[in-house]
Amino acid sequence: MLPEDPMMLLSYVNTMLRDEYSSLDELCDRLDVDKVELTDKLSNIGYKYSKDLNAFK
Repeated sequence: MLPEDPMMLLSYVNTMLRDEYSSLDELCDRLDVDKVELTDKLSNIGYKYSKDLNAFK
């Protein structure tokens, strides 16, 4: 289960991308998360996924 709070979600997702998953697609597949919903939620607080960095910035 992912955190509901957007800032906690950002921290959690970036940590998982850094430590566990090589891409956002892999994270979403393995955790059974809707990629569009996740990226929209983080976009609403000003963060976009960077494929080159494998992180939301």
